Amino acid sequence: MAWDDQQPPWGQKRPPTLETVIASMIKKLKDAFDGSKVSGTGAGPTGQGGNPTSAGGGLSGRKFEMNKALMVAAVLIAIGTSYACFFTILPGQKGLVLRFGKYNRIASSGLNLKVPLIENLIKVDVETVRKEEFGFRTIQPGQKSVFEKKGYEAESLMLTGDKNVIDVEWIVQYKVRDPFDFVFKVRDVPQAVRDISEMVVRRMVGNQDFDFVLGNREILEAGTVKELQQALDRYESGVQILTVKLQDVNPPDAVKQAFNEVNEADQDMKRLVNEAEENYNQIIPKARGGAKKVLEESYGYAVERVNLAQGDASRFMAIHKEYKSAREVTRQRMYLEAMQQVLPTVKEVYVLDKDQKSILPFLDLTGSRKIEKQ
Repeated sequence: MAWDDQQPPWGQKRPPTLETVIASMIKKLKDAFDGSKVSGTGAGPTGQGGNPTSAGGGLSGRKFEMNKALMVAAVLIAIGTSYACFFTILPGQKGLVLRFGKYNRIASSGLNLKVPLIENLIKVDVETVRKEEFGFRTIQPGQKSVFEKKGYEAESLMLTGDKNVIDVEWIVQYKVRDPFDFVFKVRDVPQAVRDISEMVVRRMVGNQDFDFVLGNREILEAGTVKELQQALDRYESGVQILTVKLQDVNPPDAVKQAFNEVNEADQDMKRLVNEAEENYNQIIPKARGGAKKVLEESYGYAVERVNLAQGDASRFMAIHKEYKSAREVTRQRMYLEAMQQVLPTVKEVYVLDKDQKSILPFLDLTGSRKIEKQ
């Protein structure tokens, strides 16, 4: 149990604050300087004048000067020690506190305390987005950024799965996720991110053919982020990959003209295919519609003919039934119905005498009609 805890309540004193200690030291220092002025102007041991003449006076002066220097040094040491006890962690930072060189704790944002000369502090920015560039470097960032590509071909030139050379430029953005791992587990985290990123991108490009790499950036970016994060987690780097962006994917300059010609031919082929498909979509559906129309008409004609035949057969059977019951009446009725249909279309009528051997005209209906019209 501490000695202060054993004291009675009325005998305990509150520990002085830092401001109180500094104010007390400044006051003592001021009193010491004021005392030196008084002793310099007072009477000496001989009672004459203001300058001391005895050896005792000289020794007391040197002793006073030494005490004054020690007091000033003590004040400066106290101020420095008090200042070293406090440290501030800004928002977006984490502080790693080391005690005798060994990790002790993580200090959060705000005002914190540490033991001077025993504990050390390492500040780590955990909010800033860090960026690594491959195949180029940004010289002047801004709305119209200026890039330098010359001299970085070794980073961007890669071999695809179909043994073609392609120029890939990309960036990797990341931030610190675990400050302890970031500081202590990997010696050079930015270089580790660069090396692993280049390894992953080269492997991804090397497993695909040239056309796939050109036309599927999103797939490559997503796969790179996943594999890169897994590799960095195995190394306990303490970083989190935010994004991998393929800035530019092109063939090398030496074969760019030939590549453009191939692209133009490919575009012409796609245009011709699209035109053929357009003609196909216009002609084939029309022909199919015509064929379907003919089939429907044939089905309708067949149904019509069948219905007519069935109707004729039913009518014939009905007439046949009536004919059986009354043959003469039925025959006469059928004859009259036939005459009703035939006579309105007759233009000339001939009456035949069975006793005559030649045909005698009975009535010229055509001539009479002409006379009536005149």
